[in-house]
Amino acid sequence: METLTKEKIEKGLAVLNDHHDSKLLTHLNSCVRCGLCAKTCIYYLTDPQEKNIPAKKVDIVSSIYKKYNTFTGKVAPGLVGARTLDEDTVVEMVDLLFGTCTVCGRCVSHCSVGVDISYVIKKGREMLAQMGYIPETLQSTVNAALVSGNNMSISNEDFVETLEWLNEDLQFEVDDNTATIPLNEKGKDLLYTLNPREPKFFPLSISAMAKVFYAAKESWTISTKMYDITNYAYYTNHNEEAKIIAQRLYDEMENMQAKKCILAECGHGSRAFRWEGPNYLQKEYHFDVMTSVELMAQYIREGRIKVDPEKVPQIVTLHDPCNLARTGGIWKEQRYILSKAVKNFVEMTPHGIDNYCCGGGGGQLAMSEYNDRRLKIADIKAEQIRKTGAVIVATPCHNCVDQLTQINITFKLNVQIKTIAEIVADAIVLESKSE
Repeated sequence: METLTKEKIEKGLAVLNDHHDSKLLTHLNSCVRCGLCAKTCIYYLTDPQEKNIPAKKVDIVSSIYKKYNTFTGKVAPGLVGARTLDEDTVVEMVDLLFGTCTVCGRCVSHCSVGVDISYVIKKGREMLAQMGYIPETLQSTVNAALVSGNNMSISNEDFVETLEWLNEDLQFEVDDNTATIPLNEKGKDLLYTLNPREPKFFPLSISAMAKVFYAAKESWTISTKMYDITNYAYYTNHNEEAKIIAQRLYDEMENMQAKKCILAECGHGSRAFRWEGPNYLQKEYHFDVMTSVELMAQYIREGRIKVDPEKVPQIVTLHDPCNLARTGGIWKEQRYILSKAVKNFVEMTPHGIDNYCCGGGGGQLAMSEYNDRRLKIADIKAEQIRKTGAVIVATPCHNCVDQLTQINITFKLNVQIKTIAEIVADAIVLESKSE
């Protein structure tokens, strides 16, 4: 770790000294240490040590606040558990706040007094960001987005080339040489975003959504300049960098003159732009923002696309991304889609807003130093899937797809992992050319 200087300490403490943040002060002083949050956390359930209790993460941030902002903490720190912000404390903060938390929010929904534990953890991460102590692997993902425009550093040439062969694939799939994946077309109704993992590793998920747009006769386009829905600065809590990334997509919406921004299947990306974006940018959007999951549900309800559940006869279960379902409120739409598009849908237990995190959130997939922990906590999700007897696991998030894919291999589940768009594309009934 680089030397902790006085200047760095002052930057970290400034996050706690923001007296305009009444929410932080309220939640820092509200935890009663009842410990009920312990059994909600996948880290504690798989490794029941005291340090893995969510309240301990609140405590380390609270203890620093007490040391520098309360009379008792300054004169008799031992009485209130106040701690000095020194190198040992910083090392422990990094390990607790980054290494043992996916910021899934499940502990929040079960807290006996309503402490927003996730918020406090993210403020602790913000302190570390201001001091320059973000895990290097996570920060490198943010840096890639800042420098190249997408977190996978995909060149424009490679991106366009991928979309061109996907366009040919789409035409073959729908048996229509006029079918297209439109690029950089201004004035369309929708600007569609992507998770860069799609063109890099999962291109068929782009084809799936293109097929959905084709069936719905949608007016849409993709920008080759700014298409990345992800914003890993949301995980680092470096708000200045998060603002830069959010601003780029905002600017591209204006440049493309689109009416609505459609967010691809990415939990944190959806939250970062739709809900946190206006906070980063300090302004309201003058365009609509909607997830592709909500849009597909709308298409089915309105009859713009037709699906046949007989085309997907396998047992299908659903994993809910934490940032989409629990903290974003989008959990009914994917169930409506699956109720129409698959023949045999089986829920996990628990599910919906109470679902267990898959273990890939909070930036965990980007932090290779915590890989062993990430796969250890995945045992809970593996057992959930196993008990459903499912052949297909659907999830509306590419981070979750990555983690579930690794779970599938590690725990030998022998299932297929698919996005919601891929399920819908499999079930779509295309109109005949005579119709």
